[in-house]
Amino acid sequence: MSSGGIFDRPFRERRIAEIEELSTAADFWSDQKAAQAALREKTALQRDLDSLDEPVRMLQDASELLEMAELEAAAEFEDEIARAIAAVEDRVSKLEFARMMSGESDVAPALITIHSGAGGTESQDWVAMLLRMYLMYCDKAGFKTSVIDEQPGDEAGLKSVTFSVEGDHAFGYLKAENGVHRLVRISPFDANARRHTTFASVDVIPDIEDTIEVEIREEDLRIDTFRSGGAGGQHVNKTDSAVRMTHLPTGIVVQCQNERSQIKNRSTAMKLLKARIYEMERRKREAEKDAKEAQKLGIDFGSQIRSYVLHPYRLVKDLRTDYETGNTDAVLDGDLQPFIQAYLLKIAAS
Repeated sequence: MSSGGIFDRPFRERRIAEIEELSTAADFWSDQKAAQAALREKTALQRDLDSLDEPVRMLQDASELLEMAELEAAAEFEDEIARAIAAVEDRVSKLEFARMMSGESDVAPALITIHSGAGGTESQDWVAMLLRMYLMYCDKAGFKTSVIDEQPGDEAGLKSVTFSVEGDHAFGYLKAENGVHRLVRISPFDANARRHTTFASVDVIPDIEDTIEVEIREEDLRIDTFRSGGAGGQHVNKTDSAVRMTHLPTGIVVQCQNERSQIKNRSTAMKLLKARIYEMERRKREAEKDAKEAQKLGIDFGSQIRSYVLHPYRLVKDLRTDYETGNTDAVLDGDLQPFIQAYLLKIAAS
């Protein structure tokens, strides 16, 4: 979906009319995935229009209250009017925030991969902490998450993990987390209780619609199968159901082991591979179009974006926006919205 953002009413009205006309065609449901994608798009477009109309209706209600207060000279209307105005301001603020997520893929689900950096067990534990933080954030935001692949750490934590996030504008929100995250703390794995600095990288890409074509030739793929599972017990699979795909021209490697069925894992791995190739090409085109702007906006997988300091003081600071808070526990429990909002505001002002 390409438009001028949530405030582009003419585009939304035209597109809704187009989808309604398409849905009356006899062969509309011949392609189930395309039909469902079109109906989802229509629902999202209509929701945007309704959200634009809501503040107008709320203002009309507040205006009527004000007229009643003036006619009756009743002071008891003051609190109700104040609440109505505050509600309008809150709604307009949310609309302004939505305007900042009008990118081509912002409405899409997200695929997130977290990799440990140098530092062994300490870094692998940091990956597990970040995973917990994002899962808690997604739960609070009403997003649905599903782990696609995880590689257990040598002693604790995770070497890497990939998970999907489904929900309204999931990628639009979570793209703010793309980059390197730095942790400073007294390591629980250090017998001498020394302070350690460790890093983990977070890669966020949009989960592209099945209707978007990405050509992958069979001769360009190397597919390996292996047994999936973690430390043991019920999670260990006795068959080679896990799938690893390598795209030889780009060197992109993906794998999936969350399903018992090799067929399902293969399908999920292919979907993840297509998404990564599509995002790689999109970023390349964006950089070629405006390299300086792309650098200014900081959409760079290798850039350090945020520091989480737990010792000798407690502070989480975003290095792109300078937004910071001393409530580190709340952040690690998923309170990320202020950081995300500050980042999107900075992008909109650039």
